[in-house]
Amino acid sequence: MTKEFKLMQGNVALAEGAVYAGCRFYAGYPITPSTEIMEEMSARLPRVGGRFIQMEDEIASISAIVGSSLAGVKSMTATSGPGFSLMQETIGYACITETPMVLVNVMRGGPSTGLPTSPAQGDILQARWGTHGDHPIIVLSPANVEEMFTQAIKAFNLSEQLRNPVIILADEVIGHMRERIAIPDEGQIPIVNRMLMEDVQQNMEEEVLKMDVPPMNRLGVGQHFHTTGLAHNPKGFPSQDPKIVDALMRRLHQKIYDRIEAIEQVEEQFTEDADLIITCIGGVTRSAEAALHELRDQGYNVGLFRPITLFPFPRRRMRMLAKHGTKILVAEMSLGQLHRVVANSIPDRRRVFGLTRVDGEVISPDEIIDMAIKALEDND
Repeated sequence: MTKEFKLMQGNVALAEGAVYAGCRFYAGYPITPSTEIMEEMSARLPRVGGRFIQMEDEIASISAIVGSSLAGVKSMTATSGPGFSLMQETIGYACITETPMVLVNVMRGGPSTGLPTSPAQGDILQARWGTHGDHPIIVLSPANVEEMFTQAIKAFNLSEQLRNPVIILADEVIGHMRERIAIPDEGQIPIVNRMLMEDVQQNMEEEVLKMDVPPMNRLGVGQHFHTTGLAHNPKGFPSQDPKIVDALMRRLHQKIYDRIEAIEQVEEQFTEDADLIITCIGGVTRSAEAALHELRDQGYNVGLFRPITLFPFPRRRMRMLAKHGTKILVAEMSLGQLHRVVANSIPDRRRVFGLTRVDGEVISPDEIIDMAIKALEDND
């Protein structure tokens, strides 16, 4: 049974989901439009035996949650565009050290200070490629208040299972909207915890070294613990041996792609007979759904494809939907970042149309309807 329905803001729902998933440490710095997450965690964590600390800046915030996670505590921070940029180097450190953690970016207008209180989606490519080097990352993109709760849990589960940072990429619309949601009872949604070396038999050291997701020791409890941002061998010691470095880099990526079916989440509506598919994320979704139903009522065969898992992008499903000549309309609050991702996933980029808006306002249903009809009538 679920508890009674509650009217809840998106940012607050995300904090509730994090606590539900077992998050017990939050370090952060206030920044619009994510600050409510920090405020909620400061109130919730002490009541469940957790710890909250306001740091001096975003670099310190993400560094703190790396340390707390290595010590064995599920940890999270939240920020927006400028702070997200400051965190990039440490995201790379967390990737190569295989440190589980969740990082939330509630996007706003940019670049620089930009539009602090207005929605935007200009951090899509930064979420995937912001840190340097070839690095593995998982990015989830909720589109309503309920998903802010459920995707927070999903993010922690994936992070713990795969020993990898997971980014939740929301936007100001989703962070600040209020909707009625039900908070499940404890235990109703399965929770994943990392595998620890103390849970592995002592005579399995050689097998452990061959695992694609090795178990973790806990820092500060007397166990041997080797971790470094340098390329390293399976025991955690730095190495420049080309074979060892190559094996490390490929394993870090492969552990995600070998589990792609369990990671990828998409929402589809009317894609079976669609001549055109609207693709969007986050705050554009409501407008896209309204446009979809109006276009269907007018007799147009239009569908909706929304990647909840933004990265790894669900390329195979996108390619399958587009293989019969279906056109794609990408509606986004950026100047084509999502368009690039979608176009790179299908053979014929000419069938991908774009609708962008970067003035701090949400794309309207009428804009999507007009662009969809133009795309359907385009014969080039």
